Amino acid sequence: MSWNQTELTSSNHTNTSANYSYVDIVQKPIEIFVFIDPLCAECWSLEPYLKKLSVEYGRFFTIRQIVSGQLRALNTDSFDKPRKLKDMWERTAKRTGMSCDGDLWIENPVSYPWIASLAIKAAELQGKKAGMVFLRKLQENLFLKKQNISDGDVLLQCAKEAKLDVEEFERDLFSGSAKKAYQCDLKLTREMEVDYIPTIVFFNQVVEEEGIKISGLYPYEIYELVLKEMLQRTPIPSVKPPLETFLEYYEVVGTKEISVVYDWSLAKTEKEMKKLQFQQVVEKIPAKYGSFWKYIF
Repeated sequence: MSWNQTELTSSNHTNTSANYSYVDIVQKPIEIFVFIDPLCAECWSLEPYLKKLSVEYGRFFTIRQIVSGQLRALNTDSFDKPRKLKDMWERTAKRTGMSCDGDLWIENPVSYPWIASLAIKAAELQGKKAGMVFLRKLQENLFLKKQNISDGDVLLQCAKEAKLDVEEFERDLFSGSAKKAYQCDLKLTREMEVDYIPTIVFFNQVVEEEGIKISGLYPYEIYELVLKEMLQRTPIPSVKPPLETFLEYYEVVGTKEISVVYDWSLAKTEKEMKKLQFQQVVEKIPAKYGSFWKYIF
């Protein structure tokens, strides 16, 4: 199902030409809604493709992350629920190469999932980019470090790692503004009939047409194809940044993410990263599946 983009954006553009001017590019004609849940392993596995899309075509789009709170089942008691969640995470990690340590659900389960979602909206009060960086730090602490991301101390640590104003974040965490923003996200999820996480919806704010919704996790080529369809042209991908520049920008990245972005095999990526490790440019982060690397400033 798709929706007319004019019902969902405040854009007043009337230009229906597929040949974008310089001004159009500056305004970034495409808006991408990414519906996520911080505890969703498949949302974590989407990261390599979002990074590659941003590196190659980021000049054409903006991303708006919507916290959907679709893991309501986490709040219900079930004798075998921890075991089921552990198995689900482990299967996803093996399939995607993005480590999810399912032992968390046995050793240190997330007690109040909704608090993690609310924390993302609190972080976003410091800016859209701040919210996206904070989400990434939540995911790293959850999937790699097995941290309970509904715990106050863990959330404050994530805020520090995301370079937020920690005192402001702490004030905003249970504020009316954060709660209202979270409710708006849940409302948008319902209005757009999103019933699976992750879901990505592409809208063109320049050309009068319907959005395209993709539910679930797909190969990168699918997202690239949809973006080109929405642009009504085939743009040349941007030149990829030097590897060290990429690592410095993102700080912590997985071998899978680097492989996807640079079109390298996992073996080649490991070889390149071990060179940088030897040069003390990065340090390796222990992970149950795959490898992750932290840039050393």
